[in-house]
Amino acid sequence: MSRSRTAVLAALALVAGASGTALAVVPGDPGIAAIPCSVDYKVQNDWGTGFTAAVTVTNNSAAKTSWAVKWAYAGSQQVTSGWNAKLTQSGTAVTAANETYNGALATGGSVSFGFQGTYSGTNAIPTTFTLDGVTCNVDSGTGTPTDPGTPSTKVDNPYAGAKVYVNPEWSAKAAAETGGSRISNQPTGVWLDRIAAINGVNGGMGLRAHLDAALAQKGSGQEVVQLVVYDLPGRDCAALASNGELGPTEIDKYKTQFIDPIATILADSKYAGLRIVTTIEIDSLPNLITNTGSRATATAACDTMKANGNYVKGVGYALNKLGAIPNVYNYIDAGHHGWLGWDDNFAPSAQLFYQAATAEGATVDDVHGFITNTANYSALKENNYTINDSVAGKSVRESKWVDWNRYVDELSYAQAFRTQLVSAGFRSGIGMLIDTSRNGWGGTARPTGPGATTTVDTYVNGGRYDRRIHVGNWCNQAGAGLGERPQAAPAAGIDAYVWMKPPGESDGASSAIPNDEGKGFDQMCDPTYTGNARNGNSMSGALANAPLSGHWFSAQFQQLMQNAYPPL
Repeated sequence: MSRSRTAVLAALALVAGASGTALAVVPGDPGIAAIPCSVDYKVQNDWGTGFTAAVTVTNNSAAKTSWAVKWAYAGSQQVTSGWNAKLTQSGTAVTAANETYNGALATGGSVSFGFQGTYSGTNAIPTTFTLDGVTCNVDSGTGTPTDPGTPSTKVDNPYAGAKVYVNPEWSAKAAAETGGSRISNQPTGVWLDRIAAINGVNGGMGLRAHLDAALAQKGSGQEVVQLVVYDLPGRDCAALASNGELGPTEIDKYKTQFIDPIATILADSKYAGLRIVTTIEIDSLPNLITNTGSRATATAACDTMKANGNYVKGVGYALNKLGAIPNVYNYIDAGHHGWLGWDDNFAPSAQLFYQAATAEGATVDDVHGFITNTANYSALKENNYTINDSVAGKSVRESKWVDWNRYVDELSYAQAFRTQLVSAGFRSGIGMLIDTSRNGWGGTARPTGPGATTTVDTYVNGGRYDRRIHVGNWCNQAGAGLGERPQAAPAAGIDAYVWMKPPGESDGASSAIPNDEGKGFDQMCDPTYTGNARNGNSMSGALANAPLSGHWFSAQFQQLMQNAYPPL
């Protein structure tokens, strides 16, 4: 439910004239006491110990060249930072004064500012506001009740207390597989991976159809819908299997033909009762960290996207447009521990994400959190060894598998990266999602205890759940299994475990397949490929006979069920 207090005003008060007709009385009419000002104070985000708020003040008196709004808190609230106003606090009293660039406030004009604060106990809305010492009229009640199914402000964790949308198209494919009915009722992400997907491809469901189906599933409770927004110019500059339809310079087309239509649909009041979670552009920003410049893993395509700035611009634009919708929760893709967990990548990634989150009109308030391991296989929690272990005088970090990484699994990485992101400038209330759709690594190959302590390599390799040949392998991995089932708030700082990548949908084709989807052939999807610098020149570990990315791969689906952990 939204929490706001709006000063009730009549910009045009109607009174009965001598002739019996209604006369408009404008502010300043000497015969009528015009309402001097109104203040709209909204708590946008509240995570129990802190909050962000947006304030809009409307001036109905004489034009001003400077202004100051004041209020007092009834509780322990403390303003810690703000924007578009100079905020000071003495005890419970707060003053918000204009900046040099927004002091002009015309009659009938409005100005907005925002801030972040902390509190303990309750976070009650202030009841009285003044503009330059004049009290603004505020209604004495609680305002018009808000339909609890139609939130106008974001909740701390959209998954808490909510069902999550089950995509009927994926569910039907899963149920048609032998044994698939065991998981066909699980929620998965809906991938908007090209412009045509907005209206539906080859007779399939488009975005509106999915949202309508989500409303039908919702009932009287809360419902989360998970979308993957994935069509940047020059998309995935380091992996041909997931190349997209837009060329490196087509940023305007991305904005006007992809993001804008999505935003228009999501902003439809018909869908205001849904909690819409967006995964923003997987793999894009991490590529600018690891696959550019003088690194051995660099590609010309990634150098191009770093130079033209269109990844940063595109992500910023998407965050801005989608973040403006009250019931949309943006989560930026943050790679996985086997990509960004090294010292050279960790802090620079957080800084780059902040750059994107403040580009093209976006702010950190447009970011609700981050998601790791999207469509990847990194184990959630390695229980048989830790990053602090040593064997035969060598640290686990020196093993060939860990290779000096700071993290050995996704949970430790996601929790640590969340802290790094906050230090880079993101809100302290951001949450993390972890994609667990294919990182269970169960079955007969799952180790039951630590490896032999002969060497650090035998110790790590004998005990690790993740059975990939190399942590850089990503395409249709042999031996993988379903991971933890989707669930809300499973660990500190984690909003949810999710199945953002629908199990059974291919990562890429094992050999070149002509198509009109903009998807190339990536050798990492060929089981005979002997590797490159990004996977330590190791075998790809990919399954054979795979179809194009996103297409149904029955053999993979069966393997994922067979090797599920927890078991089905």
